[in-house]
Amino acid sequence: MARTRAQDFEEKQLAILDYAANVLATLGVDKASMSQIAGQARISKALLYHYYPSKDALVFAIIFNHLEELDSDLEVSDDPAMEPSARLKFLVGVVLEHYRGAGDRHKVQLNAMSLLTNEQKQTITEVERRIVRRFAGVVREISPRLDNRKRPLLMPVTMSLFGMMNWMDMWFKDGGRISREDYAEVVTTLILEGIKAVR
Repeated sequence: MARTRAQDFEEKQLAILDYAANVLATLGVDKASMSQIAGQARISKALLYHYYPSKDALVFAIIFNHLEELDSDLEVSDDPAMEPSARLKFLVGVVLEHYRGAGDRHKVQLNAMSLLTNEQKQTITEVERRIVRRFAGVVREISPRLDNRKRPLLMPVTMSLFGMMNWMDMWFKDGGRISREDYAEVVTTLILEGIKAVR
């Protein structure tokens, strides 16, 4: 008979993801083992495999959960009626706030995609595209000329925006002289002023 799921199954799954992300981000995906992850989570290896049957499944769950939560945060927070420049700054702020405390999960996303199957990569790509489309739509509102077939600059500009947001954890420290709100202002200003000069 198959083991029935405990009422707190999903809650325990999510807690394991945080422990796993820390181990994977600290040791590296190749060196980290399921035994080390189980030890960090203070559970048995057998119980870890009950929740996640392989390291690949664990990596996928970390990345997918991280992106799904971000996509959900953006969905519930976004207000298309806002003035586009203000909306862009607001959405940048949502992303940067989502990244607070999520550095390990973000590192796994950036460094462990190669472990995933093509099907898993496709699932993650679909979420990523939803997120990117939201920002690209706002950038298009601000500067429609970027969406030009002869010189298509909308996606390069949008992905440059994500580059600034996605790599901030490499240098940013909470509690420093620059806050997340400050950085959201900097990123938005760089995009808004920069696209004026892009030809």
